[in-house]
Amino acid sequence: MHDEVVLLAPDGQPVGTAPRGTVHGSRTPLHLAFSCHVTDERGRLLVTRRALGKRSWPGVWTNAFCGHPLPGETLPDAVARRARDELGAEVTDLHPWLPDFRYEAVDAHGVHENEVCPVWGARLQGDLDPHPDEVADHRWVEPADLARALDATPWAFSPWLVLQARELTAAGRWAPAEARTA
Repeated sequence: MHDEVVLLAPDGQPVGTAPRGTVHGSRTPLHLAFSCHVTDERGRLLVTRRALGKRSWPGVWTNAFCGHPLPGETLPDAVARRARDELGAEVTDLHPWLPDFRYEAVDAHGVHENEVCPVWGARLQGDLDPHPDEVADHRWVEPADLARALDATPWAFSPWLVLQARELTAAGRWAPAEARTA
């Protein structure tokens, strides 16, 4: 059960489960995932570099963390679980940023993502202790700086982060620091 993901019909309704290791191949079924963006008290975003041993998009920079809810697990519980697993941290103030986000992407190794992937925002509680099998590096960045980097070098970032950033910027979620304090 710990390695199962929720399969979805085209309308987003659950239709079954499958082992996680079988759903990111050349013919990836639509399935449920999530992304989480973590902010600090200054409004900076946590970006992480995926571990080099990751099966998909190894070594690229991405949002704080991602994952798949287990069958029967709520999205908030799944986000909290993956924060502990990947970042060695607890998150608070969890709220949906892009509840209907969906994307498809294929990496250089042929790993295909096909996910309904609600995007969450959260605040870090305490310190980070990233798991080395998940996270190679991490940085706190200003949203405007990240947006410029994504525009200049989108290939250095996960495709889901690039797509999410466009939507979050358009929605005014990623305002420069000076706009947030004005």
